[in-house]
Amino acid sequence: MDKFTTLTGVAAPLDIVNIDTDMIIPKQYLKTITRHGLGKGLFSEMRYKDDGSENPDFVLNKPAYRKAQILVAGDNFGCGSSREHAPWALQDFGIKCVISTNFADIFYNNCFQNGVLPAKVSKEDLDKLMDDAQRGANATLTVDLEKQEIYGPDGGVVKFEIDGFRKHCLLNGLDDIGITMQKDPSIGTFEKKVHEARPWM
Repeated sequence: MDKFTTLTGVAAPLDIVNIDTDMIIPKQYLKTITRHGLGKGLFSEMRYKDDGSENPDFVLNKPAYRKAQILVAGDNFGCGSSREHAPWALQDFGIKCVISTNFADIFYNNCFQNGVLPAKVSKEDLDKLMDDAQRGANATLTVDLEKQEIYGPDGGVVKFEIDGFRKHCLLNGLDDIGITMQKDPSIGTFEKKVHEARPWM
């Protein structure tokens, strides 16, 4: 997993509450077990018309936001069914940070396992960041995970919440497997002792 330290990028405003995982990545895209290629399905029911053409009114189809790396979203982002494909799709599209007032628990946990930062801010601060994001090409934000701060285009600073252990894992690019592999020498020593004590196993 890639390390997340500091991110500067275009922020896209998605001022909708209760964006669920089926809206993030609809069920027809869940057949794959690979993380790659899901970006095309991100928000597909809003991004595309019935004939498959792009919906020009959807924020990620607008020229200023096509390469957005940050999403500023309404409350309760990622609610609904559990699907790890949701952060996979965000990551594959290029979005590395989602800012909201609140996230559904399972989606929130899945983000940390896939290198996406879900940053929780107050309603007041979200309104400020949403306003910043609505500036189009000038909607660049900087997210500093170490300092737990978001810097707006006019120099404003917003603090965000994050658990210390999850912060450590993102800063060092560690998912659950990566954390386990840090103990590889101890695991090897244990397995050697078990084999010597019980060679029939």
